Amino acid sequence: MPARRLPTLDLKRNYDRVRDEIRQAVDKVLESQHFILGPEVRAFEEEVARTLGVPHAIACASGTDALVLALMALKVGPGDEVITTPYSFFATASCITRVGARPVFVDIDPGTYNMDIGQVLESITPKTRAVIPVHLFGQMVPVEELFPELEKRGIAMVEDTAQAFGACRQVGDRIYRAGAVGDLGCISFFPTKNLGAYGDGGMVTSTKEDLAKSLKSLRVHGSTETYFHDTVGINSRLDEIQAAILRVRLRHLQEWNEERRQAAARYALLFREYGLQEQVLPPVEAAGNTHIYHQYVVRCRNRDALQAFLESEGISTRIYYPLCLHLQPCFSDLGYAEGDFPQAEALSRECLALPIFPELKAEEQEWLVSSMAEFYRH
Repeated sequence: MPARRLPTLDLKRNYDRVRDEIRQAVDKVLESQHFILGPEVRAFEEEVARTLGVPHAIACASGTDALVLALMALKVGPGDEVITTPYSFFATASCITRVGARPVFVDIDPGTYNMDIGQVLESITPKTRAVIPVHLFGQMVPVEELFPELEKRGIAMVEDTAQAFGACRQVGDRIYRAGAVGDLGCISFFPTKNLGAYGDGGMVTSTKEDLAKSLKSLRVHGSTETYFHDTVGINSRLDEIQAAILRVRLRHLQEWNEERRQAAARYALLFREYGLQEQVLPPVEAAGNTHIYHQYVVRCRNRDALQAFLESEGISTRIYYPLCLHLQPCFSDLGYAEGDFPQAEALSRECLALPIFPELKAEEQEWLVSSMAEFYRH
Protein backbone atom coordinates (compact mmCIF):
# COMPACT_ATOMS: atom_id res chain seq x y z
CA MET A 1 0.00 0.00 0.00
CA PRO A 2 1.48 3.40 -1.01
CA ALA A 3 2.40 5.62 1.93
CA ARG A 4 0.57 8.60 0.45
CA ARG A 5 -2.14 9.07 -2.14
CA LEU A 6 -3.19 11.73 -4.63
CA PRO A 7 -6.82 11.53 -5.84
CA THR A 8 -7.98 12.89 -9.18
CA LEU A 9 -10.38 15.15 -7.25
CA ASP A 10 -10.67 15.97 -3.55
CA LEU A 11 -14.10 17.39 -2.74
CA LYS A 12 -13.37 17.37 1.00
CA ARG A 13 -10.65 20.00 0.62
CA ASN A 14 -13.07 22.22 -1.24
CA TYR A 15 -15.85 21.72 1.31
CA ASP A 16 -13.50 22.83 4.08
CA ARG A 17 -13.29 26.25 2.39
CA VAL A 18 -17.05 26.88 2.36
CA ARG A 19 -18.31 24.68 5.20
CA ASP A 20 -19.91 27.47 7.27
CA GLU A 21 -21.54 29.16 4.27
CA ILE A 22 -22.98 25.86 3.04
CA ARG A 23 -24.41 24.91 6.41
CA GLN A 24 -26.05 28.29 6.85
CA ALA A 25 -27.61 28.04 3.39
CA VAL A 26 -28.94 24.52 4.00
CA ASP A 27 -30.29 25.46 7.44
CA LYS A 28 -32.19 28.35 5.85
CA VAL A 29 -33.96 25.93 3.50
CA LEU A 30 -34.70 23.48 6.29
CA GLU A 31 -36.24 26.24 8.37
CA SER A 32 -38.40 27.31 5.43
CA GLN A 33 -39.59 23.74 4.73
CA HIS A 34 -39.88 24.75 1.06
CA PHE A 35 -38.07 22.10 -0.99
CA ILE A 36 -39.21 22.19 -4.63
CA LEU A 37 -39.00 25.13 -7.09
CA GLY A 38 -38.97 27.77 -4.38
CA PRO A 39 -37.13 31.04 -3.78
CA GLU A 40 -33.64 29.49 -3.77
CA VAL A 41 -34.18 27.95 -7.20
CA ARG A 42 -35.57 31.21 -8.59
CA ALA A 43 -32.67 33.21 -7.14
CA PHE A 44 -30.12 30.74 -8.51
CA GLU A 45 -31.71 30.87 -11.97
CA GLU A 46 -31.49 34.66 -11.92
CA GLU A 47 -27.86 34.59 -10.79
CA VAL A 48 -26.84 32.17 -13.54
CA ALA A 49 -28.68 34.22 -16.14
CA ARG A 50 -26.81 37.36 -15.01
CA THR A 51 -23.48 35.52 -14.95
CA LEU A 52 -23.88 34.28 -18.51
CA GLY A 53 -25.69 37.33 -19.86
CA VAL A 54 -28.76 35.41 -21.05
CA PRO A 55 -32.42 36.28 -20.42
CA HIS A 56 -33.50 32.79 -19.34
CA ALA A 57 -32.10 30.03 -17.10
CA ILE A 58 -34.35 27.09 -16.22
CA ALA A 59 -33.15 24.69 -13.52
CA CYS A 60 -33.77 20.95 -13.78
CA ALA A 61 -32.73 17.69 -12.13
CA SER A 62 -29.52 16.84 -14.03
CA GLY A 63 -27.31 17.70 -16.96
CA THR A 64 -28.70 14.71 -18.85
CA ASP A 65 -32.24 15.97 -18.32
CA ALA A 66 -31.11 19.40 -19.53
CA LEU A 67 -30.11 17.90 -22.88
CA VAL A 68 -33.32 15.88 -23.18
CA LEU A 69 -35.47 18.89 -22.25
CA ALA A 70 -33.65 21.07 -24.78
CA LEU A 71 -34.38 18.66 -27.62
CA MET A 72 -37.99 18.25 -26.44
CA ALA A 73 -38.44 22.03 -26.45
CA LEU A 74 -37.13 22.11 -30.04
CA LYS A 75 -39.58 19.29 -30.93
CA VAL A 76 -36.76 17.10 -32.23
CA GLY A 77 -38.05 13.57 -32.79
CA PRO A 78 -38.24 10.52 -35.04
CA GLY A 79 -36.84 11.09 -38.52
CA ASP A 80 -34.61 13.95 -37.37
CA GLU A 81 -30.82 14.01 -37.22
CA VAL A 82 -28.65 15.76 -34.63
CA ILE A 83 -24.93 16.30 -35.28
CA THR A 84 -22.48 15.95 -32.40
CA THR A 85 -19.09 14.56 -31.38
CA PRO A 86 -18.23 10.90 -30.80
CA TYR A 87 -15.77 11.91 -28.06
CA SER A 88 -17.89 12.92 -25.08
CA PHE A 89 -19.84 11.59 -22.12
CA PHE A 90 -22.60 9.14 -23.06
CA ALA A 91 -25.47 11.57 -22.33
CA THR A 92 -24.48 13.76 -25.28
CA ALA A 93 -25.65 11.06 -27.68
CA SER A 94 -28.20 9.22 -25.53
CA CYS A 95 -30.33 12.36 -25.25
CA ILE A 96 -30.73 12.30 -29.03
CA THR A 97 -31.92 8.70 -29.10
CA ARG A 98 -34.16 9.33 -26.09
CA VAL A 99 -36.30 11.68 -28.20
CA GLY A 100 -36.29 9.26 -31.14
CA ALA A 101 -33.80 11.11 -33.34
CA ARG A 102 -30.54 9.85 -34.89
CA PRO A 103 -27.07 10.94 -33.74
CA VAL A 104 -24.70 11.92 -36.56
CA PHE A 105 -21.06 12.14 -35.48
CA VAL A 106 -18.16 14.24 -36.74
CA ASP A 107 -14.49 13.91 -35.80
CA ILE A 108 -12.53 16.11 -33.39
CA ASP A 109 -9.63 18.51 -33.41
CA PRO A 110 -6.61 16.53 -32.07
CA GLY A 111 -5.29 19.48 -30.06
CA THR A 112 -8.36 20.87 -28.30
CA TYR A 113 -10.29 17.56 -28.37
CA ASN A 114 -13.42 19.51 -29.41
CA MET A 115 -15.54 18.77 -32.47
CA ASP A 116 -14.24 19.89 -35.87
CA ILE A 117 -16.78 22.54 -36.85
CA GLY A 118 -15.75 22.33 -40.51
CA GLN A 119 -17.00 18.75 -40.59
CA VAL A 120 -20.31 19.85 -39.06
CA LEU A 121 -21.23 21.90 -42.10
CA GLU A 122 -20.23 19.01 -44.39
CA SER A 123 -22.53 16.62 -42.48
CA ILE A 124 -25.73 18.64 -42.69
CA THR A 125 -28.61 16.96 -44.55
CA PRO A 126 -32.28 17.88 -45.04
CA LYS A 127 -32.96 15.84 -41.88
CA THR A 128 -30.60 17.86 -39.65
CA ARG A 129 -32.60 19.61 -36.93
CA ALA A 130 -29.90 20.49 -34.40
CA VAL A 131 -26.18 20.49 -33.64
CA ILE A 132 -24.80 19.74 -30.17
CA PRO A 133 -21.26 21.11 -29.78
CA VAL A 134 -19.63 19.94 -26.54
CA HIS A 135 -17.32 22.35 -24.72
CA LEU A 136 -15.21 19.41 -23.62
CA PHE A 137 -13.10 19.37 -20.45
CA GLY A 138 -13.67 23.11 -19.90
CA GLN A 139 -12.76 24.66 -23.27
CA MET A 140 -15.18 26.27 -25.70
CA VAL A 141 -15.81 25.20 -29.25
CA PRO A 142 -15.67 28.30 -31.51
CA VAL A 143 -19.44 28.20 -31.77
CA GLU A 144 -19.68 31.84 -32.81
CA GLU A 145 -18.26 30.74 -36.17
CA LEU A 146 -20.92 28.06 -36.56
CA PHE A 147 -24.08 29.61 -35.15
CA PRO A 148 -24.84 32.21 -37.89
CA GLU A 149 -24.70 29.56 -40.61
CA LEU A 150 -26.91 27.18 -38.63
CA GLU A 151 -29.39 29.95 -37.91
CA LYS A 152 -29.53 30.81 -41.60
CA ARG A 153 -30.38 27.17 -42.39
CA GLY A 154 -32.99 26.89 -39.62
CA ILE A 155 -30.90 24.43 -37.60
CA ALA A 156 -30.82 24.83 -33.82
CA MET A 157 -27.64 24.89 -31.75
CA VAL A 158 -27.72 23.21 -28.33
CA GLU A 159 -24.49 23.85 -26.44
CA ASP A 160 -23.43 21.01 -24.15
CA THR A 161 -21.88 23.09 -21.37
CA ALA A 162 -21.82 20.27 -18.82
CA GLN A 163 -18.06 20.59 -18.31
CA ALA A 164 -17.52 24.26 -19.06
CA PHE A 165 -19.58 26.54 -16.82
CA GLY A 166 -17.50 29.72 -16.59
CA ALA A 167 -15.48 29.11 -19.77
CA CYS A 168 -15.39 31.86 -22.36
CA ARG A 169 -13.60 33.01 -25.49
CA GLN A 170 -12.69 36.46 -26.73
CA VAL A 171 -12.86 37.31 -30.42
CA GLY A 172 -11.85 40.89 -31.09
CA ASP A 173 -13.57 43.05 -28.52
CA ARG A 174 -16.41 40.58 -27.93
CA ILE A 175 -16.58 37.88 -25.24
CA TYR A 176 -18.59 34.71 -25.84
CA ARG A 177 -19.59 32.63 -22.81
CA ALA A 178 -20.19 28.89 -22.87
CA GLY A 179 -23.92 28.25 -22.84
CA ALA A 180 -24.86 31.74 -24.01
CA VAL A 181 -24.23 31.64 -27.77
CA GLY A 182 -26.64 29.08 -29.23
CA ASP A 183 -30.39 28.69 -28.99
CA LEU A 184 -30.01 26.63 -25.82
CA GLY A 185 -27.23 25.81 -23.39
CA CYS A 186 -27.22 22.72 -21.16
CA ILE A 187 -25.38 22.68 -17.83
CA SER A 188 -24.61 19.90 -15.36
CA PHE A 189 -24.12 20.50 -11.65
CA PHE A 190 -22.94 16.96 -10.90
CA PRO A 191 -20.72 17.08 -7.77
CA THR A 192 -17.45 16.69 -9.70
CA LYS A 193 -18.11 19.69 -11.97
CA ASN A 194 -16.36 23.02 -11.43
CA LEU A 195 -19.71 24.33 -10.19
CA GLY A 196 -20.97 21.16 -8.54
CA ALA A 197 -23.94 20.53 -6.28
CA TYR A 198 -23.97 18.00 -3.44
CA GLY A 199 -26.17 15.73 -5.53
CA ASP A 200 -27.59 15.90 -9.03
CA GLY A 201 -28.66 19.10 -10.73
CA GLY A 202 -28.84 20.75 -14.14
CA MET A 203 -30.00 23.80 -16.06
CA VAL A 204 -30.99 24.94 -19.54
CA THR A 205 -30.23 28.48 -20.65
CA SER A 206 -31.93 30.17 -23.57
CA THR A 207 -31.94 33.40 -25.48
CA LYS A 208 -35.48 32.79 -26.76
CA GLU A 209 -38.70 33.47 -24.90
CA ASP A 210 -40.76 30.72 -26.55
CA LEU A 211 -38.19 28.03 -25.76
CA ALA A 212 -37.88 29.19 -22.14
CA LYS A 213 -41.65 29.05 -21.71
CA SER A 214 -41.73 25.53 -23.14
CA LEU A 215 -38.88 24.37 -20.88
CA LYS A 216 -40.61 25.63 -17.74
CA SER A 217 -43.63 23.56 -18.67
CA LEU A 218 -41.75 20.47 -19.83
CA ARG A 219 -39.83 20.12 -16.54
CA VAL A 220 -43.13 19.76 -14.61
CA HIS A 221 -44.92 17.15 -16.73
CA GLY A 222 -45.86 19.63 -19.45
CA SER A 223 -48.01 21.67 -17.10
CA THR A 224 -48.40 25.45 -16.89
CA GLU A 225 -51.22 25.18 -14.37
CA THR A 226 -51.42 22.45 -11.72
CA TYR A 227 -53.21 19.33 -13.04
CA PHE A 228 -53.64 20.84 -16.54
CA HIS A 229 -51.22 19.61 -19.20
CA ASP A 230 -50.65 21.16 -22.61
CA THR A 231 -48.08 18.54 -23.58
CA VAL A 232 -46.35 15.47 -22.14
CA GLY A 233 -43.26 16.53 -20.25
CA ILE A 234 -41.07 14.92 -17.60
CA ASN A 235 -40.47 15.37 -13.88
CA SER A 236 -37.14 17.23 -13.68
CA ARG A 237 -36.78 19.85 -10.98
CA LEU A 238 -33.81 21.18 -9.03
CA ASP A 239 -34.21 20.83 -5.26
CA GLU A 240 -34.16 23.94 -3.08
CA ILE A 241 -31.30 22.55 -0.99
CA GLN A 242 -29.14 22.00 -4.05
CA ALA A 243 -29.97 25.48 -5.36
CA ALA A 244 -28.95 27.00 -2.02
CA ILE A 245 -25.65 25.09 -2.10
CA LEU A 246 -25.01 26.12 -5.70
CA ARG A 247 -25.66 29.78 -4.88
CA VAL A 248 -22.86 29.64 -2.30
CA ARG A 249 -20.49 27.87 -4.64
CA LEU A 250 -21.26 30.20 -7.55
CA ARG A 251 -19.87 33.10 -5.51
CA HIS A 252 -16.47 31.36 -5.38
CA LEU A 253 -16.40 29.86 -8.87
CA GLN A 254 -14.25 32.46 -10.61
CA GLU A 255 -11.55 32.10 -7.96
CA TRP A 256 -11.65 28.31 -8.15
CA ASN A 257 -11.50 28.31 -11.95
CA GLU A 258 -8.46 30.57 -11.83
CA GLU A 259 -6.78 28.17 -9.39
CA ARG A 260 -7.43 25.35 -11.85
CA ARG A 261 -5.83 27.42 -14.62
CA GLN A 262 -2.77 28.00 -12.44
CA ALA A 263 -2.49 24.26 -11.83
CA ALA A 264 -2.72 23.59 -15.57
CA ALA A 265 0.05 26.11 -16.28
CA ARG A 266 2.19 24.46 -13.62
CA TYR A 267 1.74 21.05 -15.27
CA ALA A 268 2.93 22.42 -18.61
CA LEU A 269 5.98 23.96 -16.93
CA LEU A 270 6.81 20.73 -15.10
CA PHE A 271 6.57 18.66 -18.29
CA ARG A 272 9.24 20.91 -19.80
CA GLU A 273 11.41 20.86 -16.67
CA TYR A 274 11.36 17.04 -16.59
CA GLY A 275 11.93 16.71 -20.34
CA LEU A 276 8.66 14.97 -21.10
CA GLN A 277 7.78 16.85 -24.31
CA GLU A 278 8.29 13.71 -26.41
CA GLN A 279 6.19 11.46 -24.19
CA VAL A 280 3.39 13.73 -22.95
CA LEU A 281 1.34 16.23 -24.98
CA PRO A 282 -0.66 18.68 -22.85
CA PRO A 283 -4.02 19.98 -24.07
CA VAL A 284 -3.99 22.91 -26.47
CA GLU A 285 -5.77 26.05 -25.30
CA ALA A 286 -7.13 27.61 -28.49
CA ALA A 287 -6.41 31.27 -29.21
CA GLY A 288 -8.90 33.50 -27.42
CA ASN A 289 -10.14 30.76 -25.12
CA THR A 290 -10.24 30.82 -21.33
CA HIS A 291 -10.01 27.12 -20.52
CA ILE A 292 -11.32 26.30 -17.03
CA TYR A 293 -9.84 22.78 -16.88
CA HIS A 294 -12.71 20.71 -15.60
CA GLN A 295 -10.32 17.93 -16.57
CA TYR A 296 -6.65 18.11 -17.43
CA VAL A 297 -6.30 15.52 -20.17
CA VAL A 298 -2.94 14.76 -21.77
CA ARG A 299 -1.99 12.47 -24.64
CA CYS A 300 0.75 10.10 -23.61
CA ARG A 301 2.78 7.16 -24.82
CA ASN A 302 2.15 3.72 -23.36
CA ARG A 303 -0.91 5.09 -21.54
CA ASP A 304 -2.20 1.96 -19.82
CA ALA A 305 1.18 0.98 -18.39
CA LEU A 306 1.76 4.55 -17.22
CA GLN A 307 -1.59 4.63 -15.47
CA ALA A 308 -0.86 1.34 -13.71
CA PHE A 309 2.57 2.60 -12.59
CA LEU A 310 1.13 5.84 -11.20
CA GLU A 311 -1.56 3.91 -9.33
CA SER A 312 1.16 1.73 -7.75
CA GLU A 313 2.78 4.96 -6.55
CA GLY A 314 -0.48 6.16 -5.00
CA ILE A 315 -1.45 8.58 -7.79
CA SER A 316 -4.93 8.21 -9.26
CA THR A 317 -5.73 9.10 -12.87
CA ARG A 318 -8.78 8.58 -15.08
CA ILE A 319 -9.45 7.79 -18.73
CA TYR A 320 -11.97 10.07 -20.46
CA TYR A 321 -13.06 8.29 -22.66
CA PRO A 322 -11.89 4.73 -23.31
CA LEU A 323 -14.45 3.95 -26.05
CA CYS A 324 -15.85 6.53 -28.45
CA LEU A 325 -19.60 6.88 -28.69
CA HIS A 326 -19.87 5.62 -32.26
CA LEU A 327 -18.30 2.31 -31.15
CA GLN A 328 -20.55 1.76 -28.12
CA PRO A 329 -22.56 -1.48 -28.51
CA CYS A 330 -25.88 0.30 -27.95
CA PHE A 331 -25.25 2.49 -31.01
CA SER A 332 -24.25 -0.35 -33.35
CA ASP A 333 -27.42 0.14 -35.36
CA LEU A 334 -26.14 3.56 -36.50
CA GLY A 335 -23.74 1.76 -38.84
CA TYR A 336 -20.46 3.28 -37.73
CA ALA A 337 -17.25 1.25 -37.60
CA GLU A 338 -13.74 1.51 -36.21
CA GLY A 339 -11.72 3.91 -38.32
CA ASP A 340 -14.62 6.25 -39.12
CA PHE A 341 -13.34 8.97 -36.76
CA PRO A 342 -9.57 8.42 -36.51
CA GLN A 343 -8.77 11.49 -34.39
CA ALA A 344 -11.31 10.63 -31.70
CA GLU A 345 -10.28 6.96 -31.72
CA ALA A 346 -6.58 7.81 -31.39
CA LEU A 347 -7.33 10.09 -28.46
CA SER A 348 -9.32 7.38 -26.69
CA ARG A 349 -6.18 5.19 -26.80
CA GLU A 350 -3.79 7.90 -25.61
CA CYS A 351 -5.74 10.14 -23.21
CA LEU A 352 -5.08 10.33 -19.49
CA ALA A 353 -6.76 12.73 -17.06
CA LEU A 354 -4.37 13.90 -14.36
CA PRO A 355 -5.52 15.18 -10.95
CA ILE A 356 -6.80 18.73 -11.10
CA PHE A 357 -8.85 20.71 -8.59
CA PRO A 358 -8.53 24.16 -7.00
CA GLU A 359 -6.77 22.90 -3.88
CA LEU A 360 -4.16 20.80 -5.72
CA LYS A 361 -0.73 21.53 -4.24
CA ALA A 362 2.36 22.36 -6.26
CA GLU A 363 4.34 19.65 -4.50
CA GLU A 364 1.67 17.09 -5.40
CA GLN A 365 1.96 18.03 -9.06
CA GLU A 366 5.75 17.77 -8.90
CA TRP A 367 5.45 14.33 -7.31
CA LEU A 368 3.15 13.23 -10.13
CA VAL A 369 5.30 14.58 -12.96
CA SER A 370 8.53 13.25 -11.44
CA SER A 371 6.82 9.84 -11.20
CA MET A 372 5.89 10.08 -14.89
CA ALA A 373 9.51 10.91 -15.71
CA GLU A 374 10.66 7.89 -13.69
CA PHE A 375 8.27 5.63 -15.64
CA TYR A 376 9.56 6.86 -19.01
CA ARG A 377 13.21 6.43 -17.96
CA HIS A 378 12.74 2.67 -17.68
